[in-house]
Amino acid sequence: MAGVVRAIGLMSGTSLDGVDVALIETDGERIAAFGPAGYRPYADAERDLLRQALAEGAGLTDRWQRPGVLKEAEAFVTGVHAEAVETFLAEHSIARASVAIVGFHGQTVIHRSEKRLTVQIGDGAALARRLDIPVAYDFRAADVAAGGQGAPLVPTYHQALSKLLARPHPIAVLNVGGVANVTWVDGGDPVACDTGPGNALIDDFMRARTGAPLDRDGDQAARGRVDEAFVARVLAHPFFDHGCPKSLDRNAFAFANIGLPDFSVADGAATLSALTAAAVKRIVPHLPQPPRAWIVAGGGARNPTLMRMLAERLAPASVETADAAGWSSQAIEAQAFAYLAVRTLKELPITFPHTTGVRRPMTGGVVVSPRS
Repeated sequence: MAGVVRAIGLMSGTSLDGVDVALIETDGERIAAFGPAGYRPYADAERDLLRQALAEGAGLTDRWQRPGVLKEAEAFVTGVHAEAVETFLAEHSIARASVAIVGFHGQTVIHRSEKRLTVQIGDGAALARRLDIPVAYDFRAADVAAGGQGAPLVPTYHQALSKLLARPHPIAVLNVGGVANVTWVDGGDPVACDTGPGNALIDDFMRARTGAPLDRDGDQAARGRVDEAFVARVLAHPFFDHGCPKSLDRNAFAFANIGLPDFSVADGAATLSALTAAAVKRIVPHLPQPPRAWIVAGGGARNPTLMRMLAERLAPASVETADAAGWSSQAIEAQAFAYLAVRTLKELPITFPHTTGVRRPMTGGVVVSPRS
């Protein structure tokens, strides 16, 4: 495969669990090979810093501002990503010179596409200098500035993955991170959008009620009772009436905005998990055709209770995890940013009219060399 290069992708998502690292080999169109993957979890104090950054970021009006704790958080994000790559290279005996580029998403602190504002903290130039490897970063800004949603960014990678998969079409690839997003694939250009809350509400609820960072394995949700009336009330929000493309800020459905009842731990986990699944079902009528197969990636794929709820609500379509399909649920987003970094390096488009609503396919991202 001509033009194939090695690329490392990095992802720190809205769930604030840690940094995923993955290596792939690609020409920016097809995937030649999957390399190893790694993970650097955040400590509790580090998550607290990032939550403070999210709170501070909600008030931003200028994407270059770093008031309050944001400057400290940006230095942390840059440093911890560098640490994650350095550890990854050492553990897998990968020579820096063999890596053409690193795809660095950074940490989203605000995403308001309707205001043409999106901010992912992280200093790409500083990361390139420390790693001595070129870095592609700031992937969303060009699309948002051109009137697009700036999200989701991974559909072009989902499409490349789906070409390797023997499943009945149309295929839907569902990524359940803090926010959930879907890519619909049927041979032509992908159709994509955010579907609604993913793990963010469940995680925030568990943290507030128990101190635990998440409902591990969906254990609490499995014991609880779903308040379907509450789910229906949240789904009456206008966001769910819109088709693709559309995007969502992590905190758009914060508890203060949705009037969360005083649930028990089990009932709250069950209800918020059901909300995630029901929001996914709401997108089906807005897709060109109902998917026949759903592939679920991201943290939500590791939650058996959520997977069961998705299977129940999306029947008769098949629902399986990315791991069951031969992909990596944990690494898929990091792999996607390695893929997007190569496309950025080769000036290939990364966003499209049916994925972000931008008027024409657009390149995106900024490439910086170690000498920048």
